[in-house]
Amino acid sequence: MLRLPSTLAFKTPRPFVAKRTLLPALLLSVWAVPAWSADLLTITRDALENNAELSSARSQTQSVEAGRDVARGDLLPQLNASGNVAHNRIYESQSSAAGTQAGQVANGTGNTSGNDDPFNSVSLTLEASQALYDARNSREVEQAEREIDQQIYALASTEQQVLIDVATAYFDILRANDILDARLAQERAIGRQLEQAEEQFEVGLIAITEVEEAQASFDQSRAERIAAQSDLQVSFEALERLTGQRYASIEALSDDYPIQQPSPSDRDYWVDLAVENNPLVLAEQAGVEVSRSAVGVAQAQRLPTLEAFASYQYADNDIDGIQGHDESSQIGLSANWPLYTGGSTQASIRQSTYQLEASQFDFEAQRRDTVQQVRSLYTQVSNDVSTVDAREQAIVSNQSALDATRAGYEVGTRNIVDVLNAEQNLYNAISDYAQARYDYVVNLLSLRQQSGSLDVEAVEEINAWLQGEEVTFTLPEDAGSSSVTNIGERPVLEQ
Repeated sequence: MLRLPSTLAFKTPRPFVAKRTLLPALLLSVWAVPAWSADLLTITRDALENNAELSSARSQTQSVEAGRDVARGDLLPQLNASGNVAHNRIYESQSSAAGTQAGQVANGTGNTSGNDDPFNSVSLTLEASQALYDARNSREVEQAEREIDQQIYALASTEQQVLIDVATAYFDILRANDILDARLAQERAIGRQLEQAEEQFEVGLIAITEVEEAQASFDQSRAERIAAQSDLQVSFEALERLTGQRYASIEALSDDYPIQQPSPSDRDYWVDLAVENNPLVLAEQAGVEVSRSAVGVAQAQRLPTLEAFASYQYADNDIDGIQGHDESSQIGLSANWPLYTGGSTQASIRQSTYQLEASQFDFEAQRRDTVQQVRSLYTQVSNDVSTVDAREQAIVSNQSALDATRAGYEVGTRNIVDVLNAEQNLYNAISDYAQARYDYVVNLLSLRQQSGSLDVEAVEEINAWLQGEEVTFTLPEDAGSSSVTNIGERPVLEQ
């Protein structure tokens, strides 16, 4: 393990586990849910249960599955019942000439009036049908099955995206915290240099220009520290968006986490694995089958349909002079053959054929993109291994350079600008080391995502390298008492 000389304000360039806490500055500190400590696996499980995008994808999958039942319903028996109850009134105002004359003689008047004859009626109709041959509906059911396959792959892709998003957000917090530690140590070191320069200027040992140089470096380090605090705020809030939960603390990554080549160390293996298992590739491949089924649906519009049907009707009324009721029933077969539809059927076939071609091109584009992503990530992970080693060695080299520069400054061969630059280089090297270390972890998980092998077990493997409660990063106790958490107050690192 790399150890820095005691001249630094800390003993290790790794995530600075020396009795300190991570103070994630949250812009909003008043929440409806309690805060608690969690590791990567706990947060991942929370995201799988509460993530909004994943919940939406699950509901969409259920919707697509229900669509298959909708399409299948047209092939099952259909039964309809209808009834009618009515009060009827007929107004008659016309009569024949013979009836008028007879009425005049009988009544002794020349006027006549119509008959008002109200009555009640009731009717009932039962209809049943069963499709015997309907190629279009059958192929629509097949298309719905293919859509389910496609949606299942899309759901798997969303789940893997949630896993990588959670891991990225988690390690972004650790990355931001390590960088903030480096910037705080840098600010303190340059602050001490500024104090020494001011004291030397007061006794006439140096010129005012060296004090101004030290002041400029201190102001720059302060600005970098403020930027690091802001990055920590932003990165910590990303977990809440993914899980809907607020976490009081998270655990750090062990210093001993192995930085090594992907296993197996064969790029073609990862490419082949991705082509076979990447859910986005499989979803596009299933989309080709959906489009092919759509062509079959369009072609089936030219085919005849055959249906068996049966019906029963009942009618009754209470008109005076009429007894009994009416009943009728019917059973038979019904066939329909669309001979000409104005060209719409042929146009629908052409349309679905073009959509099939488009889906095939989409599949090929996704396959190529996945292959390129896997190759790039494999190369990146391989380079990350060397980068981490180089960044670690750079800390040692810059520490030696700083020691030599300070010694030269004390004997007058180097000036204060040289010392300040050397200190800046050292803390930049420490920051770069933290960047490289977490880049490796995230890129390795991204490689597994692109290859379709990212799952909860992969997260558990990373989680096993998280440290225990003694290095847990904890929010300040008074975080809930103010609308903005003050993250400027941090414990002093071990000297």
